[in-house]
Amino acid sequence: MNKAHPLAWRAALTSIPYHYRVWLQDSGSLTRRIQDRCVKFCVKRVFQSLSKIYEDEQSVMGLRASEWAMVREVYLYCGNTPVVFAHSVVAHKDLRGAWRGLSGLGNKSLGTVLFTNPKIKRTPLEFKKLSRSHFLYDRACARLPEKPHNLWARRSLFTLHGQSILVTEVFLPAILDLPL
Repeated sequence: MNKAHPLAWRAALTSIPYHYRVWLQDSGSLTRRIQDRCVKFCVKRVFQSLSKIYEDEQSVMGLRASEWAMVREVYLYCGNTPVVFAHSVVAHKDLRGAWRGLSGLGNKSLGTVLFTNPKIKRTPLEFKKLSRSHFLYDRACARLPEKPHNLWARRSLFTLHGQSILVTEVFLPAILDLPL
């Protein structure tokens, strides 16, 4: 029997509630979709620094363990409630190229940049149910009053001029309170 590696991301969703499926499979701008459903939307950056990245991300980004990348983490808020935790990774060398403006985003939305430039191409979405053992789980739950048993996430690469940014979006429980 051929079992998938426990850290593997999946190209398709299985056994997932409909309300999560609708959010996870939408290939448009998640930022725009949330903005359309919130009276007050904002992005709050919680981390941005050059860092080593996880093995799970190295293979997707084509980076070696010794290479540095800029890691940016933000929460997307609807009112006072975080609904998505976003984790983005750009190779250090690409900050001088296609993605040079990203280090100055601050509390601005990365989604706005990614979905307004028609030259940026996106790979198909990959999905994962994050358990408490996944490196993003605790980071995503840091602003939640209660930690859920698990969280759903998706990720994809956005490429411009042969340089990529890996964007992982972790859906927090309050996303289900927004209208579909």
